[in-house]
Amino acid sequence: MSERSEVTFPSGGEVCAAYLYRPGPEAPPAGGDGRRGCVILAHGFTGTRDDRLPAFAERFAAAGFVALVFDYRHFGASSGEPRQLLDVGRQHDDYRAAMRFARNLDEVDPERIALWGSSFSGGHVLALGASEAGVAAIVAQAPFTDGVAATKLVPPRTSARLTAAALRDAVGSLLGRPVHTVPAVGRPGELAVMTAPEAWDGMAAMTAGESRWENAVAARLLLTMPLYRPGASADRVRAPLLVCVCDEDQTTPPGPAARVAARAPRGEAVHYPIGHFAIYEGAAFDRAVGDQVAFLRRHLG
Repeated sequence: MSERSEVTFPSGGEVCAAYLYRPGPEAPPAGGDGRRGCVILAHGFTGTRDDRLPAFAERFAAAGFVALVFDYRHFGASSGEPRQLLDVGRQHDDYRAAMRFARNLDEVDPERIALWGSSFSGGHVLALGASEAGVAAIVAQAPFTDGVAATKLVPPRTSARLTAAALRDAVGSLLGRPVHTVPAVGRPGELAVMTAPEAWDGMAAMTAGESRWENAVAARLLLTMPLYRPGASADRVRAPLLVCVCDEDQTTPPGPAARVAARAPRGEAVHYPIGHFAIYEGAAFDRAVGDQVAFLRRHLG
């Protein structure tokens, strides 16, 4: 069994809470210098470190890697006000802070750091792979790659209501008012960011148990989310890249994800005949995490 400990690291004047997984005695041995590769994981849209990410981290630790699973600022167990503020630039910086923390761990080889992201954070790791030196490998699972394509999936009436809420929150923030949130997930026809038929039950299953997840996000994000297109930088991602494509995904379009893998110089795609949330559970999870472990063994040693 892997060993899990609570750790924290600083980011932007706040504190990010994280779980650090170390391989147990039954795991493959470390290299001759006693150091191991490290996988850094963070969740997607409003998710927290407890929402099925430990299952991935445990598998990576069992394969001989150190795994660091963290909450972004403003979410979960991390500090930051207002709560539920999703800022893409800040989340990128939180990944960078996690990388600095991991590279200073005695048991981690600083040259063997992999980034893992799923859904919205699957886009983050693509953007970071294009801009950051020293990333040894990247796993992008059911990634958000193109805000324009994702926005087209939102019904026009819902889109108009979300835009109104976003403007209210953005103006309110300038006037010092409390954050105005909208639900992150809802059933079809409800006012929420994710309302595909798969979304409500999928998120409920993923956040069952001891989760700090809240069904809310600061609405101001919706003014800029359509402009977030991390897949556009695919040709600048020099690290080996594994894109896990869910071919029945109703939440993050699978077509753009597959094209990212094709455009990345060292990209490869694995396709699964499932929806967006199915990859976190059961047989689909077992297959996907097995593919990810095999990829990481090839590229982290």
